[in-house]
Amino acid sequence: MFGMVKNVLNNLFSKPATRLYPKEKRPFFKGTRGSLEIEIEKCIFCGICQRKCPANAITVDRSSKTWQLNQYKCVLCNVCVESCPKKCLISKEQFNNPTTYKELYIQKQEAQEAAQEKEIKVAGVSSS
Repeated sequence: MFGMVKNVLNNLFSKPATRLYPKEKRPFFKGTRGSLEIEIEKCIFCGICQRKCPANAITVDRSSKTWQLNQYKCVLCNVCVESCPKKCLISKEQFNNPTTYKELYIQKQEAQEAAQEKEIKVAGVSSS
């Protein structure tokens, strides 16, 4: 009986053995591979990442300047990141948010260039 009381009191006044998760988040370890991102402005659409990908998760279309990643096929091996000649692929430590539907990660250079041109035209009209 005394042994149990001693154990209860010891646990009552000591620090918890685990983290209080929502409040205390564990930092990511060095080299954690969580998600794949691309800086589309740097990409030359050479297709090396597509050829090196062992899971065939990347699709590069040079003619329409699109880069597409199927995140459900990607095994986060970082072969594409290491083989990219322009170093426009980035392996982030943070994981993707959970979703209720499958979606493809598509980056289009044309769409971004058109948006930038539109901003320049709007800025030119408003400054005159």
